[in-house]
Amino acid sequence: MPHRTAHRNPWSVLAVLCLANFLILLDTTIVNTAAPHIMAELRTPVDGALWVLNGYLLAFASLLITFGRLGDRVGPRRVFVVGLAVFTVASVWCASSRHTGELVAARVLQGVGAAALLPQALVLISAVFPPQRRGAAFGIFTAVAGVAAVSGPTLGGLLVTEAGWQSIFYLNVPVGLAGLLLAARYLPRLRPDRAHRFDAVGVALATGGLLAIVFGLVEGQRYAWGRVLGPVGIPHVLVAGVVLLALFVWWERRAAEPLLPLDLFGDRNFTIATVLTAISSLALYGFLFVFVLETQNMLGMSPLASGLAALPWTVTLSAVAPVAGRLADRVGGRILLVVGLALQAVGVLGVALLPGPSSSWRTFAGPLVAIGIGMGLSIAPTTTEAMRRITSRRAGAASGLLNTARQAGAALGAALIGAVLQNRLPDSTHRAAFHDGFATASRPALSVVAGVLFAGAGLATAMRRHPRAPARIVPREQVAPNATSKVTNMQPDPYSGLAGAVDSGEPDAYLRSQ
Repeated sequence: MPHRTAHRNPWSVLAVLCLANFLILLDTTIVNTAAPHIMAELRTPVDGALWVLNGYLLAFASLLITFGRLGDRVGPRRVFVVGLAVFTVASVWCASSRHTGELVAARVLQGVGAAALLPQALVLISAVFPPQRRGAAFGIFTAVAGVAAVSGPTLGGLLVTEAGWQSIFYLNVPVGLAGLLLAARYLPRLRPDRAHRFDAVGVALATGGLLAIVFGLVEGQRYAWGRVLGPVGIPHVLVAGVVLLALFVWWERRAAEPLLPLDLFGDRNFTIATVLTAISSLALYGFLFVFVLETQNMLGMSPLASGLAALPWTVTLSAVAPVAGRLADRVGGRILLVVGLALQAVGVLGVALLPGPSSSWRTFAGPLVAIGIGMGLSIAPTTTEAMRRITSRRAGAASGLLNTARQAGAALGAALIGAVLQNRLPDSTHRAAFHDGFATASRPALSVVAGVLFAGAGLATAMRRHPRAPARIVPREQVAPNATSKVTNMQPDPYSGLAGAVDSGEPDAYLRSQ
């Protein structure tokens, strides 16, 4: 009778990954709520508070591809555990910081830990779930990501009000420690099927290029898209980032083992899904930026009330995304993406057009439900279609690229929608004038978000519909005698994201092949 092994319960693996995913994505939005309190207690100006917010995002976004490939080299479980440990330690450092520079450094370290663990999640999900259940798993995983992003203001407002700004970082410590214990128990050891080289030149070019572009997008509005240091301005930083990424592509074409295999883009669905990932993230963070300002600054809601007003969005998204993941396994992701992105755009237009001077949370309920349904239908199939045909050797690189697209989209969304809003917003301290001016300014900003989503729905129609290939279990009597060793080699198939062999820790393990 076979022994129970950690990797035979994929839902336990998914629970650990969801826990870590919730933590790191919550930190992209929860700190915004605490920014005024951090400024007051640490006596930091607005510039310092912005670096507290953006230091995390810069480190996070610029290192995802590098750590995705590192997981292929040394194993995703090891990189995941180290990343979660770094994130937890950095959270303690954040909470105990006594001046702005220390807090910024701790936030950057948090971003490094987040960049290390996030790309490994998609690899591990692809490894432990058979193809016919992978969409449901991605649905739950991405639902957690969406809930984490939109619940930041609510949870942050509650914690800051009741326990001070340090509590938003101390929250990570017990959850992070629990995650480390559960990871040691449940996450499988995936071993690369061969030794991988480390592309140091590619790492330097990719990290430098991404860092420059994300810095330019995140900090551009603060510097009025002008000079940053001496004659160097935001346009120069952005151009330098583009040049470095162009050099990165040139180098990757010639590298013996590239950091980012460019033939990933030979798969039309992966390419389209990567673009849709950036579009969805741009829309999410651009919309959230306007929604928070609209509910708090225009309608006078408290941070907590503003977060509670978003509950129809959060609840609907949580309910729909797992269902959409299962549907993607059965009918494919293309139709779900088209309908979901279009419905999300309609909901955003509703938020743009409906609010008035006497608006309350009820005004937003209908459009937010539409947005939640649309996001729920689209975010899981995007990941499923992107990873469906990725082979084992490219899983880490593909995951890193998808997550980089997500973070770059978030930075672009905040920068683009913020610029549109700022250009249309009148400088007035009179409440009535500000209300009318903000309503006038928010409509074109949200219309841009809706337009991007409609464009994404159109792009999704170009996806290919791939036939589903069910997994089959190789009968025990057909397994070769040496297949009962401690390490069982699992054959990669076109649908698999498995990065090598699984160390089960037990003498008998099943083989899954196409």
